[in-house]
Amino acid sequence: MTIPTEPIGSIPRPAQLIDAGHDLAAGRLDAAGYARLADAAVRETIEELEATGSPVITDGEQGKPSFATYPLAGLQLAPDGVVIPFADGHTRQLPVLTVGPFRYGAHAGGYLELAKRYAHVPVKQAVIAASALSLIYPSAGIDGYPREAFLADLIREAAADIRGALDNGAHRVQVDFTEGRLACKLDPSGQLLRSFIDLNNEVLGEFSDADRSRIGVHTCPGGDQDSTHSADVDYAALLPGLFSLNAGAFYIQLASEPDRPRVLRAIAEHARPGQQVFVGVTDPIDPRVETAEEVRDRVLEAARYIDPAQLGTCDDCGFAPFGDDTSTPRETAFAKVRARVAGTRLAASELGLST
Repeated sequence: MTIPTEPIGSIPRPAQLIDAGHDLAAGRLDAAGYARLADAAVRETIEELEATGSPVITDGEQGKPSFATYPLAGLQLAPDGVVIPFADGHTRQLPVLTVGPFRYGAHAGGYLELAKRYAHVPVKQAVIAASALSLIYPSAGIDGYPREAFLADLIREAAADIRGALDNGAHRVQVDFTEGRLACKLDPSGQLLRSFIDLNNEVLGEFSDADRSRIGVHTCPGGDQDSTHSADVDYAALLPGLFSLNAGAFYIQLASEPDRPRVLRAIAEHARPGQQVFVGVTDPIDPRVETAEEVRDRVLEAARYIDPAQLGTCDDCGFAPFGDDTSTPRETAFAKVRARVAGTRLAASELGLST
């Protein structure tokens, strides 16, 4: 036995790819031209991630416009959807659906297929949670397309997105659920969170126990441009509901938490037998690169609360969940991944686990 370690997902895009995304949106570059640059960025990112020694990698989400909106290509949308405010004052705004039916315009399996062309180690695939996409349905409704019909379509499409990645050989499919902690902030009564949990469990209910062992859920306070949208929310409001999700693994932001032991005690209380817990040991928002020894100490701290047989490590969050985020240099992201891998190995050795 050893301590598994995995990335969360995104790596900052090369400047050329970010510029190409702007050109694509403005009509100055065609889709084929953008795809060629994205392909090159995926290949380079995988080479760099493999050079860190990471036993599991991602494609860095190089070709996604964002972790949340990749399925929305080709849909009829308006720009005035839900606004997500961040602590530093900047915002992100979701689009809103104007016409049904809802169908994914792009599936995660396509990104995985490209990554596997270049990877020499297992590849995990991130997908967006159905609960996040549920926010694009307008509060006023859509004529001839009631919310119930939208949710039925959403559940089917989200399950197909996961299924496609599993069938394409993903090491694990990670459901990004960053809106979970935000739900606690938007609705302290907990009703919104419960509705999100119920919706995501409907999607997970489409899978066997064996499939769900390869499905994980990621939570964080929404890192973007060196800021967050819900780091001020008490984890205690989220964790009981989080671990009621019928998934096999959980990726939990922890390195940037001011009181890690308190969170670890709550994790130990609510995690169910058989659920693997990956704790964040590097902070993508902090420009300082952690040392391997710091990572080791964070792993050993977690092992005092979580059975090492259930324990894994990850980064707190993706390094650039939105395609235009330039707040973190690529070199810093790879250095933090390298520290995570080395520090996890040191901790496993100290705990007497094979590496």
